[in-house]
Amino acid sequence: MAPTRLPASAAEKHPFLLSVEETAQQLGTNIETGLTARSVSDLQKSHPRNELEGGGGVAWYKILIKQISNAMILVLVFAMALSFGVGDHIEGGVLAAVIVLNCAIGFFQEFKAEKKMDSLRALSSPSAAVLRDGRVDVIPSAEVVPGDIVILKTGDTVPADLRLFEAMNLNCDEKSLTGEAEPVEKVIENNIMIPGSKKLATEDAEVGIGDRFNMAYSTTTVTKGRGRGIVTSTGMQTEVGKIAASTTKKNRKAGRSMNYKKYGKTQPVKGLARRIYDIVGKFLGLTEGTPLQRKLSKVAYILFGCAILLAIIVFGVNRFNVTDEVAIYAISTGIAIIPESLIAVLTITMVVGMTVMRKANVVIRDLSALEALGGVTNICSDKTGTLTQGAMIVKKVWLPKVGIFTVNNSMDPNNPTQGTVTKRPAPYLLVKAMDEKVDEKTDFDHQRSAAALKFDIPAEKAAKDQRQKPTESDEEATLTPHLESFLQPTALCNLATVKHENVEGETTKKWQTTGEPTEIALQVFAHRFEYGKKRLVSQGWKQVGEFPFDSSIKRMSVVYNSPDGASTMVFTKGAVERILDFCTFVGSGDNNEPMTEELKEQVITQMDQFAAQGQRVLAVASRTWPGEFSAEKIKGGDDQLRSEVEKDLTLVGLVGIYDPPRDESKGAVRECSEAGIKVHMLTGDHPATATAIAKEIGIVPRNLSILPPDVSASIIQKATDFDKLTDAEIDALPELPLVIARCAPDTKTRMIEALRRRGLYMAMTGDGVNDAPSLSSADVGIAMGLAGSDVAKGAAKIVLTDDNFSSIVSAIREGRRMFDNIQKFVLHLLTSNVGEVILLIAGLGFQDQTGFSVFPLSPLQILWINMLTSSFPAFGLGREKANSDIMKRPPHNIKYGVFTPQILVDMTVYGILMGTCTLMTFVIVVYGVNEGQLGLDCNRMYGEFCEPVFRARAAVFAELTWMILLSAWEFKNIRRSVFRLDPASESRFPFFKDIWENQFLFWAVVIGALSVFPAVYIPGLNTKVFKHTDISWEWGLSFGFTIVFVFGVEVWKWVKRTWQLFEVGEADRDEAERKSRKLGLRQGFFTMAKSRPSSIRSLSRRGTERSMDDISIKEKIAEMGTLGSTPTTRALLKRPELQLGGRTPEEQV
Repeated sequence: MAPTRLPASAAEKHPFLLSVEETAQQLGTNIETGLTARSVSDLQKSHPRNELEGGGGVAWYKILIKQISNAMILVLVFAMALSFGVGDHIEGGVLAAVIVLNCAIGFFQEFKAEKKMDSLRALSSPSAAVLRDGRVDVIPSAEVVPGDIVILKTGDTVPADLRLFEAMNLNCDEKSLTGEAEPVEKVIENNIMIPGSKKLATEDAEVGIGDRFNMAYSTTTVTKGRGRGIVTSTGMQTEVGKIAASTTKKNRKAGRSMNYKKYGKTQPVKGLARRIYDIVGKFLGLTEGTPLQRKLSKVAYILFGCAILLAIIVFGVNRFNVTDEVAIYAISTGIAIIPESLIAVLTITMVVGMTVMRKANVVIRDLSALEALGGVTNICSDKTGTLTQGAMIVKKVWLPKVGIFTVNNSMDPNNPTQGTVTKRPAPYLLVKAMDEKVDEKTDFDHQRSAAALKFDIPAEKAAKDQRQKPTESDEEATLTPHLESFLQPTALCNLATVKHENVEGETTKKWQTTGEPTEIALQVFAHRFEYGKKRLVSQGWKQVGEFPFDSSIKRMSVVYNSPDGASTMVFTKGAVERILDFCTFVGSGDNNEPMTEELKEQVITQMDQFAAQGQRVLAVASRTWPGEFSAEKIKGGDDQLRSEVEKDLTLVGLVGIYDPPRDESKGAVRECSEAGIKVHMLTGDHPATATAIAKEIGIVPRNLSILPPDVSASIIQKATDFDKLTDAEIDALPELPLVIARCAPDTKTRMIEALRRRGLYMAMTGDGVNDAPSLSSADVGIAMGLAGSDVAKGAAKIVLTDDNFSSIVSAIREGRRMFDNIQKFVLHLLTSNVGEVILLIAGLGFQDQTGFSVFPLSPLQILWINMLTSSFPAFGLGREKANSDIMKRPPHNIKYGVFTPQILVDMTVYGILMGTCTLMTFVIVVYGVNEGQLGLDCNRMYGEFCEPVFRARAAVFAELTWMILLSAWEFKNIRRSVFRLDPASESRFPFFKDIWENQFLFWAVVIGALSVFPAVYIPGLNTKVFKHTDISWEWGLSFGFTIVFVFGVEVWKWVKRTWQLFEVGEADRDEAERKSRKLGLRQGFFTMAKSRPSSIRSLSRRGTERSMDDISIKEKIAEMGTLGSTPTTRALLKRPELQLGGRTPEEQV
């Protein structure tokens, strides 16, 4: 039944004056289950989207101005004006049509591109966790509606104005809205006082927005704590929306002020000059856009300058006697050097790249990241949820003097009823008990991977595990007072929820969970004994304080009053080392005793055993708070209060949580290694846990002894050890750490600085508020879309929508593909320009009877070639698939960008070759056959004596067109022969298969080649527009020199491959590393076994499949909890399938 609405008198009040119940009734919502799907649909129809107006529209006129101010268009406008000025109306008209067409096409392409990019950016915009139909959904903030129940946590951006009804240490930064420098602590009561008095407020005008402490405002950020609230207003109805509606003030860049009183007498001049520079630079595209776009704009204007220089050369050769003929020749040279379609091709290629990355779960927030991805040399990645699945299950629990509890047969991380829990008594709790001698023939645990992480259990062991009975020492776990002492802090020091409820559209109930994966795992374990948080709260446990998890101290604490009110308990969980230092007692009940150094060693030993199995180990502790808990009694702020609460703790147990590596992580690490990219794992986990996962996925070798001692010591470090090193000591390390455990946010920043000092280019992942500095300072900051905070997303250039490491590798692959394709079409366009300029400059020597130069190509021939012949193949090259070796070569050099030495040399070589061939064709036709007859006034019209010149132009036109088109096929790979683009191809002659693969490019080349014939033969079009005529035997000349050009290109490619020009090969790179005594890391190749990784999620999908021995995969992982300690390399080598070719591990690496 829908909640009843309030009377009109109550409904008129502002929500901060109402109680929570009244606010919920006013907005027709339920704070326990949220809005229903039907209510959300109705509200979305009646309310605008939760967006501020004027924030995301694309100004069409700005795009149009950008098209007109393009350097390429300016040259065409200049040429058009000259054409009309000299009376050549046909040429001027064609140029005008080309300008309009080019601007129109560019405008619509870029307008669509901007719209597409806006929609993609919206995917990475702040999101909101809302409660709807009893389930928590994460939705874009724009979809929030009034009445939604929003869940807030540290780092979130408040999506709309909220009336809070739950606030646990909740503080919001409202500086941008109210100017309040300090974060504001929030409350839930509606007893708001009028400022300066002790009178309760009754009207909203009596209290400013900064003093409405039970409200959270849109666009503010949560700096601490957590909470929940009811959305009271959205979009332009929010407080920030009202401000946005009343002002359009824009922030001016630094140094642009003209205030001489404040900045000195010279400031007006400086400020005006900088403003003019900004306006001109923005108009010309020199100060806005990505680095590549700005660089290409600069190239365009350099070419514009070259066009003017060439025009001066033309005038100079003709002694500055600028007649109509000389002016037309200058037009030709100016048009020839400008690649008119370059910017349009670049824009479309980038949009296509963004779209492809979106399909790979990568959202680009900053276009500069597209260019940067291809140059990444190092990836610094988190472990949990990125390299691993983030689907955690409690596998082991150790209670001092009680024993080890093991979860068996559990594969669903959300289902507490799946599997069983057994207990092994205390004598077996230490590692030394696991070191007893066993029969090696049946020691199947030692036949598994080094960290006991993979699911590929030998089939005979899986079968045996299913047949064997539990050992006499194992017993079914039951709820005991000792276990209750452990489950209380596990369940209550926890923000996750576990529910068994009906899912919409289904008749059966399902286990639904919300919260962080680690806390979900702990809560599910508590539910196995029906001892969950909800039950304890219903029994009377009342929370009176909370100290949220802090990545710098790696622990969380809560304070609860017991049901009988007789005592107050402090419950704490966190990293073992961080908790152990605050523990003065260990054990519960009659097992409780003072903490000693010997007991500490036992705890650490037990932790190491769990961690060596790849489990994330947490410590759980508690204490009784003396008297009544009151935060106000302790002076000194939150830090002082926390230090008082988190001391004299009693360690009640350790818990081992298993988070399996993602199926694809190992392959992604291997691919990075082949691509010359090193992967670093920066994690908050225990060093043994981090090392085990790193070995499993191939970041470090299983046997570190195969490395030099100094390298082995440096590649795995704790953050505390790394942070103690000075910059000089870090720079002196033979290799930067590949694994940093117990990593803090500051450690990430130091790692970035260390990589940068070595001249490396890094990508850094992050998800928390404290990760924002490292994300913003990294070359490519990558935020997690699922687990990441809004602050982290705002600081990053890229957002992963699936939090998967392999998506980063996919993004790098796409970045390299896009970079390669940009190089290809830039080379294609500029090569033709170089060839045309060489031909026209040489043509200055072809002077007729009146002393004027006769151009080998007319302006409209050049325009046809540049706009139509070159453009479509360039678009095709922008859509090329990645080369087969794209991830088997080192990253490109960021210093050079697109214009590498190879591209510049290739452009020069191919341009000279193209210009020479076309020049020889013109010379042969005019001088070899027609005895140098250049006619009279042949630049302007077709006359009686212009036949040889017009025939020569037709031959040159056809030849140049074919050369440019075929060069597009040649540039599909700038090093390999077009006749064998893929060296791995088994076909004897794969040419036709390779060129057909990109059908857009194929038809662009074929249709462009055929278009030559109507252009040559259509009467009137040939002589009056293109200024050439039909030809006969000259076709053979054009075809022959085209073959010569292709042969020349193939020869130059062969020279580059044979002499390894412009390339540092794999062998060269390895040799250079060996000489410098650096680690020749082959990450991903360390593990000897052929990986058959599985996952909790994938196993549940493939549970019905049978193996060779008719043993299901579910059965194979059923006894994951009984795994032994890490096997040695010697034990691993006893497996026949691990001895690849009979080689030792040292030989395999």
